[in-house]
Amino acid sequence: MTHLLALLIGLAWDRLIGEPKRFHPLVAFGRWAERCERWARERGLPLATAMWRERLAGLFAWLAAVTPPLLLAFWLFAAFPKLRWLWEGLILGVALGWRSLEEHIVAVADPLARGDLAAARDAVARIVSRDAALLDARGVATAATESALENGHDAVIAPLFWFAVAGGFGVLLHRLANTLDAMWGYRTPRYRDFGWFAARADDLLGWPSARLTALAYALAGHVRDALRCWRRQAPHWPSPNAGPVMAAGAGALGVRLGGPAPYHGVWQPRGTLGCGAYATPETPLAALALLRRATIGVLLLTAWWVSR
Repeated sequence: MTHLLALLIGLAWDRLIGEPKRFHPLVAFGRWAERCERWARERGLPLATAMWRERLAGLFAWLAAVTPPLLLAFWLFAAFPKLRWLWEGLILGVALGWRSLEEHIVAVADPLARGDLAAARDAVARIVSRDAALLDARGVATAATESALENGHDAVIAPLFWFAVAGGFGVLLHRLANTLDAMWGYRTPRYRDFGWFAARADDLLGWPSARLTALAYALAGHVRDALRCWRRQAPHWPSPNAGPVMAAGAGALGVRLGGPAPYHGVWQPRGTLGCGAYATPETPLAALALLRRATIGVLLLTAWWVSR
């Protein structure tokens, strides 16, 4: 029952408090990770090739960043075992980003529905890395829908999965790895090699939960279309985890996502995800509704698993 209580605390924290406005532990972790990056780059291995010097620096920075929070969690669990349910509940509450995701997507969908493209661009620029200023209304709707589906995995279903599998420790490890991937996992000259380990670690930790998310999306929407898009389109998407999640999600919604998108001033080709009509101003909210149905199913499964 203590695991079930921790699950309820985490959900209550997310729904009632959401993302802390003044002090967010993940923001503090991001600053710590930046210091670890500087430290690792300053102490590169001079005998290694340029590529491996960067990769090893990225590995050392990743280990230096995640080790203190994990050790702190381990100490709390060991020093105060009777309060483990509280620590795990707080970790899950901070890791979950369900309410925050909904707020960010609604902030895009509302001005888009009113025809205020400038405000919608400003809002979507806060949640995607593409050049929002170059997007038309359909591009903004597509970006917001893709963000809702992908972050529905990263910030909602994946934490629930890792809580069921490994408790608060698993939730913390996944969230830290996901944060470092968001910071370093870019294919830019600065991070192409340095962020190699961060990207691979996030891919590995997100692999099972991404398949669970894709299945949950399929069961919560158009099942046949979702499974067909997942099977045919996901293998051609660059990310091994985002591909299944977004392909199944787009198929479940009956919408067409993907396609060319602007990054760093250049329009980059991307494959097609999903089927049916292109995204409209209503599509991001439909994605949130799909995520809500999928999450309820995963929540019931998680509650049953931890209460056995």
